[in-house]
Parts: sequence; structure tokens; C-alpha cells
Amino acid sequence: MTEGFKATLKSSETEDWLDLHVIRPFCYYCALAFNKFDVHPNTVTIWSMIIGAASAFFFACGSFYYSGTWGVVMNIVAIILLMIADIFDCTDGQLARMTGKKSRMGRILDGVAGFAWFIPIYHALVYRFYMHHDIEFAFLGIDNTQQNTIIATVIVYILGIISGVAGLAGQQRLADYYIQVHLFFLKGEKGSELDNSKRQQEIYDQMTTDTPWAERYFQKSYIDYTKKQEKVTPQFQRLMQKLREKFGATENIPESVRKEFHDKSLPVIFWNGLLTFNFRSFWLFLFCLLDVPVMNFLWEIVGMGLLYLYVNRRHENFCKKIAESL
Repeated sequence: MTEGFKATLKSSETEDWLDLHVIRPFCYYCALAFNKFDVHPNTVTIWSMIIGAASAFFFACGSFYYSGTWGVVMNIVAIILLMIADIFDCTDGQLARMTGKKSRMGRILDGVAGFAWFIPIYHALVYRFYMHHDIEFAFLGIDNTQQNTIIATVIVYILGIISGVAGLAGQQRLADYYIQVHLFFLKGEKGSELDNSKRQQEIYDQMTTDTPWAERYFQKSYIDYTKKQEKVTPQFQRLMQKLREKFGATENIPESVRKEFHDKSLPVIFWNGLLTFNFRSFWLFLFCLLDVPVMNFLWEIVGMGLLYLYVNRRHENFCKKIAESL
């Protein structure tokens, strides 16, 4: 691991094995290439969003059971496109750290990139179920009539909304927050991108009518994003409040407190990593290749939901103990 490569990482502690040893090294060379042609990190993020969203068309058409080899090809193209989107999403951050071209807009765009992929993908999976559902109907013993198809599709669409809003959105939002929290106690305020809704609201209030509407829109959305992160982490918010009251500025937090937090956070970061793209996308790819994409919704609601609760509860518990010891 070269010094140049390490400088483009947030921290090796917040990367899973696949990212650290395969994806991030490849993204490093992508970042070098983009830097050579003076491509801005935000441009790479936007490309990522477009490519990821484009994969939805191929997910909608991919089915071996109904379309044979052509369906498999469509599934594979969809998987490749989504993997490329993820590579670009990783590359933009490394490029920003490599070139120093960091910006608030870049941070916001990076946070919404995954949603730009999965909203069209989830709609594509619902459409795919509407068109092809023989496997599910046969398993459940449902007559394949037009009325049953419409009713089942409505139910699947509702599952998709729950999976996307309460599942994907909430899970990735928490995972991103805990990564930034870990980096804050590991590297300090300058070494993380830990944001809070109060500060983001102040930034929004300082914007004028001359501020581009897109920037104002994304900033407003980011305020809501940070508020939701804070809402599900009350014990961490309480801990930060006590640290500010006792030590003033965050840079005055004693090293002993930082170390205690880091040591308790590190094991949670492993499980937290399972809420991010690599583990999540594995199940999406598997269910699509098995021709039961609706199972991805159920898995995100139940399986990933239980993992989310475990990570959140474990993190909140040790935050509460540290706060009580201050």
C-alpha cells in the first residue's frame, strides 16, 4: 500500500476487505487518470449517478426463466453497470482527497448517489415482477389472473417503498453517519465529514437568491438527511453535548476519551460495513439471477433491518456508557 494510495483513503479501518484490497486500489488508478485530464470529482459523482440509474433498464429485462440466455445477459449488464457506478462513487472521494477539490456540494452529491441508483432500480424490479411472476405465484399457489397480478404488484410496490425508505435509505444513512463518527474520534474534526443539522441550517440560511437553485435544493435536502441521522442516535447526540459542555471545542476532547470511543467503535464498524454497498448489492444480484427479485425487498426489510437494529443498538449502548462515565 503506497503512501499516495493511503492518502486517498478516509481510513483503512472504515473499509471492508473487498474495498481495501480490490476496489479502492482500482479506484486509485481511476482517480489518477481522471486527475490527468482535470476531471472534477463532482463530475465523476454525476457520471456514477447516471450509470447506476441506467442499470435499472437492464434489471427490468433480465430473466433467465422467462427470456433464456438473453435474460442472463441483461442481468449481467445490469450488474456490471451498477458495479461501475459504485467504482465511480468510490473514485470521486479518492480524487477529491488526491486533488484537494473537496466541497460541500460534493459531500451532498456523494450522499445521494446511492439513492439515484436504487430508486429507478426498485421501480424496475416492481415492473419486472408485474411482467414475470410465475415463480412467485406457483410457490404461493396463486392463480395467474390479471386481477391477482394487479393486486400482487401493488403489494410488491408497497414492499419496495418500505424497502427503499425504511430499509435502504435509513440503513445507508446510518452507516455513513457511523463511518464519519468513527473518523471524527480517530482523526479529529478535520479528518472526518461529520455534519450536524444546526450547522447545515445555518449554511442554508446564509444562501441568497443568487445561489443556484440546485445548490439550495440539495442543501435543504441535506438538512433533512442530517436530522434523520441525529434522530436515530440520541445517545450519541447526548454524548457529544456532554463533551462540548465539559471540554468546550471538540478539539479539546482528551485523547483518553477519543481512544475509549475508538476502541468501542471499531468492532461495530465491521458490522456497520455490511449495511453499505458491497454486502447489499450481493443479495440484489443473487435474487435477480435467481429470478425472484421481489425477495430483495423482503431481505432488506427483515434481514438488513435486523442488522441495522443490531448496529444501532450496540453503538448507542456504548455511547450511553461513555456519557455516564464523564
